[in-house]
Amino acid sequence: MHVLTNAEKLIPRRDAASLAESRKLAGIRIVTGTTSPFTRYERISVSPASCSIRSEYVIAFYTFKLQYKCNNSTPAWEQRKLGELVTTTIGGGTPSTSNPAYWDGEIPWIQSSNVLEDTLFDVDIPKAITQKGLEESAAQIVPENSIAVVTHVGVGKLIYLPFQYSTSQDFISLCGLKGDARYTCYALWKRLQEDLHIVQGSAIKGITKEDLLEKNLPMPSVEEQAQIGVLFSQLDNLITLHQRKRLWFAK
Repeated sequence: MHVLTNAEKLIPRRDAASLAESRKLAGIRIVTGTTSPFTRYERISVSPASCSIRSEYVIAFYTFKLQYKCNNSTPAWEQRKLGELVTTTIGGGTPSTSNPAYWDGEIPWIQSSNVLEDTLFDVDIPKAITQKGLEESAAQIVPENSIAVVTHVGVGKLIYLPFQYSTSQDFISLCGLKGDARYTCYALWKRLQEDLHIVQGSAIKGITKEDLLEKNLPMPSVEEQAQIGVLFSQLDNLITLHQRKRLWFAK
């Protein structure tokens, strides 16, 4: 008899059609284990030929679908507007690049090109502004543990930052998160990708703050959010490891 690990117990199995769809989307290897006639779970492991990080997130969110039943009567997840999940939002601005007194300071300043499409927790920030640049432009200090969402050039990208920073005008930062930060990042990223897929082929010039805050996200309990956030982080690390291995063998 297969004994489930703690990570496996987080993942309720779905119907056969959905599983087939998930396999098709993510191209991963799935090993199943059964604990009772009422609750079955699946163990996910990334195959050497796994596709993009984006697809791996797709499998995760397909697996954690809202409608499922467990023998412990887990409460249904709520649909919450993003605006209900943050305390405040902060925009950004760009100090004049012709004034050297505004640049090479100690305040990290992010622009859209710094944020990679499928990377939510790692960013290279080569530029920094001075206090003078901050005070004499539309740039603002964003508190630590906020999510910077690209709303103009590169819509759909976002990054979580555990330290204070500032951004260009292409961002809206979500501050004072009321749920688990890691889970909120994954859930919002998935929602933005779904929206981009719906309008695929059309030029998206941007998204307003009002439209962003109206987006619904599936929100389980805070405890579940933390567990799922940790699991997704482990998947991220595993995917990165496989990608590095492929690059090494390709040399």
